[in-house]
Amino acid sequence: MRIYLPGESVELLSEGWTLTLTPADAFETPSDISATLESLNVSVPSTVAQALEMAGKFDRIAPAALNDRDAWYRLTMISDVRERAILRFDGLSTIAEIFFNGELIAASQSMFERLEVPVKLTGADELSICFRALAPRLEKAGPRARWRPQMMNTQGLRLIRTTALGYMPGWCPEIHAAGPWRPISLIRQDGVLCTARSSLDETGTGKVGFALETDRTVATARLICAGYSTDLSSIENGKFSGELHIPGVETWWPHTHGRPALHEIILELDGKQHRLGRTGFRNLEIDHGEDGNGFGLRVNGQSVFCRGAVWTTADIVRLPGSRPDYEPWLRKAAEAGMNMIRVGGTMAYETPEFFTLCDELGIMVWQDAMLANFDYPAKDEALRQHIVTEISQFLETTALSPSLAVFCGGSEMYQQGAMLGLPEQIWKGTLTEEILPEVVVEKRPDTVYVANSPSGGALPFFPNARVGHYYGVGAYCRPLEDARRADVRFAAECLAFANIPEQETLDRHLPALAVHDPRWKARAPRDRGASWDFEDVRDHYLKLLYDVEPDVLRREDGGLYLDMSRAATAEVMEATFAEWRRDASSCQGALVWTLQDLVPGAGWGVIDATGRPKSVWHALKRAFRPIQLSLSDEGTNGLDIHLINETGNGLEAMLELTCLRDGTQPVVHAKRPLTLLPRQSQTIAATGMFGAFFDTTYAYRFGPPSHDVTVARLRDVATGHVIADAFHFPLGRKKALHAANLQVAVRDENGGWSLEISTDRLAQSVHVTTEGYRASENWFHLAPGESRKIALLPETTASETPPSGEVMSLGSSRRFSF
Repeated sequence: MRIYLPGESVELLSEGWTLTLTPADAFETPSDISATLESLNVSVPSTVAQALEMAGKFDRIAPAALNDRDAWYRLTMISDVRERAILRFDGLSTIAEIFFNGELIAASQSMFERLEVPVKLTGADELSICFRALAPRLEKAGPRARWRPQMMNTQGLRLIRTTALGYMPGWCPEIHAAGPWRPISLIRQDGVLCTARSSLDETGTGKVGFALETDRTVATARLICAGYSTDLSSIENGKFSGELHIPGVETWWPHTHGRPALHEIILELDGKQHRLGRTGFRNLEIDHGEDGNGFGLRVNGQSVFCRGAVWTTADIVRLPGSRPDYEPWLRKAAEAGMNMIRVGGTMAYETPEFFTLCDELGIMVWQDAMLANFDYPAKDEALRQHIVTEISQFLETTALSPSLAVFCGGSEMYQQGAMLGLPEQIWKGTLTEEILPEVVVEKRPDTVYVANSPSGGALPFFPNARVGHYYGVGAYCRPLEDARRADVRFAAECLAFANIPEQETLDRHLPALAVHDPRWKARAPRDRGASWDFEDVRDHYLKLLYDVEPDVLRREDGGLYLDMSRAATAEVMEATFAEWRRDASSCQGALVWTLQDLVPGAGWGVIDATGRPKSVWHALKRAFRPIQLSLSDEGTNGLDIHLINETGNGLEAMLELTCLRDGTQPVVHAKRPLTLLPRQSQTIAATGMFGAFFDTTYAYRFGPPSHDVTVARLRDVATGHVIADAFHFPLGRKKALHAANLQVAVRDENGGWSLEISTDRLAQSVHVTTEGYRASENWFHLAPGESRKIALLPETTASETPPSGEVMSLGSSRRFSF
């Protein structure tokens, strides 16, 4: 951590700014700008796109180019103080010139670097920043590239330290980042600069290393954490350092495996206490498995199956960095059972507030360097130094965050070179193999370093060794069985689909029929230059799972097409993670591409751009349960039942297995009491449950099928509550579609609303729509004999009016109102 103590010594320069857009390179200094040009009043941090959008001059759905003009931000600073101070710029996007009282005092060449510039305040000062047009600079030629990725629309990105967001047609809107996207502050002479780092040694002792530097007169300095304290030693005038040891400290865990314990750090200067934030203590190790080809994380000595999604941004226009912007997304990630978020190399570094929230929520972060796909000229000394500086600063500011688990040298650089047939010595270079790991060891030795994502196999994009990007199920339209055949070890990204939002979002933000309406198709993600998009991928699995012709269904019944499409991607994701989490699987983690959409539509996100979870979010919430039950079809070996307990507590449970004919009539039923020990996984054969042969998978086909669905439930013996359930369809999902009669009742319990649903027969993909509320569970299967109670969560403030809406299921055209 590297921060200044908050207080009177640090002043955020957030209000009073003006923004003026001018032609590229038209003016050299602020005084050259014509007074007749229009200016906007803006706040900082902000982006040019944000300022224009607030003024009604920018449309994020049909964005105009913003990288062909200069953007001048200007501020008049009035104060009674005349002294030396520091101007701190946490992020300027991207080529920026800083003027103070008309004089050029500094320049920034990187969107990702923090800049500190000394100034002398006069009491009436003018601060101006010119963000130069990026478009002409992106056109400049650099060292010859050995490969050229197709996903970006300009090769100039390899030479300029800026985000790829806005430059990936088909992936995201072409909204160009420009402006002071991170805070600007004024630090006066008596500011206190603190640096800190926490760690956990092999004996379970927590350590906090600390140093401070100030122009103040300080007699005594003391560091306090977790009930322990130590005096800091004076090195020289204004400089102190020390290390605090905390024996037997409570450790930090990902929330799926324990409590993410955090401890307050307090700095005491001459008897006055200053709270610096919180830190956690944990150990990380890489588990390469028995054959050496695996990749998994061991946290505090325990293997952790990492699951989650790839982060995009909290807002594609604003690129915000505050807690209120991050919190809705990250809380939904935690609610879905995600214990890892990856910030990919095509995005942007997020602020310490992002990591503070992940610390609190128990979400590990896989952080890529902002390097992706290109052949970066590592021999360019200036470029290399910018990359080292930005990563060093990032690691310093997150040094107290236990959530930072993996730092990766970037995304798909190795893959791009290898796919073009280039030899390893070409695409595997010193930047990611030598320079960056040295930075990580120096700044954050407690994190895991990965050279590139993907990497580690015979070819870097093979998923059967170390870190892969798996799209066999997904973009490559492989059968669901390929998730096992591919022998995935760790998928740093996977399972990309054009996931359809709930109807409420479409009605408000995209009232277009899904029949190749230009507005609809414009928001469907695609790889640049490809003849197909990710809606085509989704349609492939819709046909595979439900034996329908998607194009015919889309024309004849658009509403049913959307519902079946929502169900299809949810089923694929849940089935794939059931495969990867079973005890015999080689997979040790997988992250879905992506967490959130950038604009409303059928995007990659499992949460739509408005913040509403999609069907796939609910499927992942089931698939990610720490105590889990799943079923796998082993063909002529029958049906296997897989049980997982990732928690630190044991569980006395009852396992129930029932095969139903016509979705209602039990053909065979069995139950077994069992004890799930802490951190235990086990597999039970269905035949062992029944005590005799029964063709649960309908593999032998000795006669007509006896059942169309098998239902498994894991029940807590103490409470009778169903912890997890799972369904297997031996004849396919279409054969088990039934016109179920649902019973629905709304209940008010302790000031909160809930919905209780039961059914007379199997109901597939039961889904709830209600205005102003969000169902805590949705798009689930429901079997007869068990009601499901679902919390209805208010989307804004709680209402005294009972919620109303409808409940539906696939296989029935009926709508059940409540």
